[in-house]
Amino acid sequence: MKKSILVFLFALLGILSARAYDFEVDGIYYNLISGTDQVEVTSSGSSSVKYSGSVVIPSTVTYNGTTYTVTSIRNEAFSGCRSLTSVTIPNSVTSIGYRAFEYCRGLTSVTIPNSVTSIGRYAFSDCSGLTTVEWNAVEIQDFEDGMMAPFYSSNITYMTFGNQVEHVPAYLCYGCSGLTSVTIPNSVTTIGSHAFEGCSGLTSVTIGESVTTIGSEAFSGCSGLTSVTIPNSVTIIG
Repeated sequence: MKKSILVFLFALLGILSARAYDFEVDGIYYNLISGTDQVEVTSSGSSSVKYSGSVVIPSTVTYNGTTYTVTSIRNEAFSGCRSLTSVTIPNSVTSIGYRAFEYCRGLTSVTIPNSVTSIGRYAFSDCSGLTTVEWNAVEIQDFEDGMMAPFYSSNITYMTFGNQVEHVPAYLCYGCSGLTSVTIPNSVTTIGSHAFEGCSGLTSVTIGESVTTIGSEAFSGCSGLTSVTIPNSVTIIG
């Protein structure tokens, strides 16, 4: 009798641990954020059920008659989803968690909306198929070090910045050796330290006419960069 109860309990625990979400709508899994009308995108909790193809995250989702705002992407929510080819992140999302898209090697491009205020370390690490990033985040100031870099060991070749971006965060493209060109728009006033350190494939840099500060080691290790024009607006070079 005791053995049967133990077997039942272990089976029940297995079911509960596998269900790492509160509800699912249209193939996307969500967790409720306690005490709010907000939810976060999460994984299915099962290694056999992974996100694939094109995923469009909505800004709101309705479940059991209640409409919730999607405000974050949980740690490791899409980690290891190698068949994921594209993801649309809505302007309601303010936080992208640690390793959220790590090893999504089928992902080719991503747009970071201006609503995002925090991105966890290694968020897009080892996304070897990721070639294009559009960076629109306006409130993220810096990442603490190279190991916090969201695109570390990705294969980005081209990064663009939205015309509302005023600051290129420190360590943003740290170690992105595949990056070949970058254009800093006129809206940007500062380029953070180490922002493009280790981008050995970088051959072309255009710095906007509003940049006043270029941080220390911003282009350190950019061995492929043979020339760069510093505009008259720059008053500080680290």
